[in-house]
Amino acid sequence: MPATRRNVRLAAAAALVALAVPVLAGCGMETTAPATARGDAKGEPAPGTTDCEKVKCIALTFDSSPGKKTPQLLDYLKKEKVPVTFFVMGRNHLTKWPEVVKRFSDEGHEVANHTWTHPRLDKLKKDEIREELSRTNVELEKITGRKPTLMRPPQGRINDDVTAVSKELGLAQILWNATAKDYSTNDSALIESRILKQAKKDGIILLHDIYDGTVPAVPGIVTELKKRGYTFVTVSQLLAPAKANPGEIYRP
Repeated sequence: MPATRRNVRLAAAAALVALAVPVLAGCGMETTAPATARGDAKGEPAPGTTDCEKVKCIALTFDSSPGKKTPQLLDYLKKEKVPVTFFVMGRNHLTKWPEVVKRFSDEGHEVANHTWTHPRLDKLKKDEIREELSRTNVELEKITGRKPTLMRPPQGRINDDVTAVSKELGLAQILWNATAKDYSTNDSALIESRILKQAKKDGIILLHDIYDGTVPAVPGIVTELKKRGYTFVTVSQLLAPAKANPGEIYRP
């Protein structure tokens, strides 16, 4: 690919997912850590599920799913028995690969909401926020038979209106602590290194299965974290026995 075309493509990707450290629009918005959620909950995780109070858990998540490499990723995750959470985007993703979204659910992964068109929600009016989230909810439920309970705001941008609409629609807001900024590089070794440096107990890892360097980086990440004693869980499993509260912001 000519350098000019490649630069344009990378610039467009960076504009779509400018994932610097998440900034909460509206200072003072409270977040809840997974351990805090578990500590406040009554009871224990369901029999046969992972107890993240006793086990070193970590959640692997993918934004703007699915993409052309996602079936390859699913094959690997199935072989390694690694459950993840996919934050699905509607336009040109869910609409293009509905059969892949169905695989998410059929193969035991968690399916969550990442808006319809990936706008900064904190820049929209409440009706626009509602449309972005509710349209994705409806289509995901049609495909999977389940209504999503989690959402991730593009760029991690949140304000009071986003929180209010999320609560209204039954969606908890999920942020992260580890990101490879994989929208800016196709270097799989660099992506792997960045994640491994940030990984921690009860962590939530943010990657994108839509970029060329990311899916090839996943085996190295999974292998090393398993060596370090981590157990992979979905976001909801990370919070269990707590249930994600609609509107609440969760962040390690």
